[in-house]
Amino acid sequence: MKIEMKIDQIRNSLVFLFLLLLVWSCDPNQIFEKNYQLPNNSWDKDSSVTINVDIKDTISPHNIYINVRNTSRYEMQNLFLFVNATSPNGMVLKDTFECHLADSRGKWTGNGWGDIYDNQFIYKQNVRFPISGTYKFEYIQAMRTDKLKFISDIGLRIEKVEFR
Repeated sequence: MKIEMKIDQIRNSLVFLFLLLLVWSCDPNQIFEKNYQLPNNSWDKDSSVTINVDIKDTISPHNIYINVRNTSRYEMQNLFLFVNATSPNGMVLKDTFECHLADSRGKWTGNGWGDIYDNQFIYKQNVRFPISGTYKFEYIQAMRTDKLKFISDIGLRIEKVEFR
């Protein structure tokens, strides 16, 4: 009898956890999110990360975010990136973008769990994509070091702007 009650409690807890996770992960404004895991938490200066996204909506404004995951062993306060955004017709927008990973006192920004910190930086706000098709976002680390250590993931998120 006691074993059956424990099994029921565990099952109910798992169902509750699954439903909570399902509700938490639902984001009606997100149209795309992908993160790329860097091998060995290291990013070579000659290595780029490319993320392709298919855009259909040319009417709604969108916010574009750069996702960065670093470990607490990262030795710098910021991360500079070269960002090349290529539209379906081949036009390229080139930017240099700074991500502040720690404040002036060295406290990590973003959400942390253990020694991993997740950050999401607004790259472009209220963007209307001019044409539909596949857009290519290329990231290159611009930190003037051959191997940038302790950056574990880099990614892209695009969401529709919600009007209130």
